[in-house]
Amino acid sequence: MSRVCELTGKRVMTGNNVSHAHNKTRRRFLPNLQETGLWSDSLERMVRFKVSASAVRTVEHKGGLDAFLLGARDVDLAPAAIKIKKLVKKAQEKAA
Repeated sequence: MSRVCELTGKRVMTGNNVSHAHNKTRRRFLPNLQETGLWSDSLERMVRFKVSASAVRTVEHKGGLDAFLLGARDVDLAPAAIKIKKLVKKAQEKAA
């Protein structure tokens, strides 16, 4: 399974470990991914995502999963998140 946040697209970065003697060796910086459930108000259910800890904070800051998904670009979202975004749009249109 790839180490990519399904909501923000945050992924593994690479860089160098630098020793005191200034020797450089390659290393990987892994995102802090968590498997978590986020509540969708429009769908009235929990939706499971593999997201970074910073994405969870961003979702809460934006006002919930529905507001975050509707404001996000499809390029940044995983296919599963795009599918949920379409369901949220449809549910909100139906409610209005």
